[in-house]
Amino acid sequence: MALKVFDLACEHDHVFEGWFASQESYDNQREQGLVRCPVCHSDQITRRVSAPHLNISHLRHSPASASASAADESPAVQGRAAVAAPSSGQLVRLQAEVLRQIRSIVRQSDDVGVRFADEARRMHSGEIEERPIRGTASVEECRELVEDGISIMPIPDILDDDRLQ
Repeated sequence: MALKVFDLACEHDHVFEGWFASQESYDNQREQGLVRCPVCHSDQITRRVSAPHLNISHLRHSPASASASAADESPAVQGRAAVAAPSSGQLVRLQAEVLRQIRSIVRQSDDVGVRFADEARRMHSGEIEERPIRGTASVEECRELVEDGISIMPIPDILDDDRLQ
């Protein structure tokens, strides 16, 4: 299954990446208030143009003019940012490695199931020792956790090996 990776931003211009099974999955999660900014927890999210789909051919210079420009001014002074265009093979390998790393992090967390909201609150209040956890929670429970200052983030099924089976 191919993932849709979207560049997203909240109304405060915090930019982040979201991974979804499909455009419909993104739309459904956004409508339910499950797509939130990881910085400020806002659910006012919009999609941004993704860098891999930008046409940057007009930014390329001939090698002679590029080295002359570089000698004159740094990219920051020129108002340009350093960019890279990995080959499609490199991009596929990079995405696969990122997925492997995220899955590894998810696997190392304790699956507390439907007790997620309670466990997160107990850790937040200091009743129990902090540890990485995952589980399930209703939209209302998620909303309440965020309102109480408890940081959470949704984990798409594709990243949780236990839910893929």
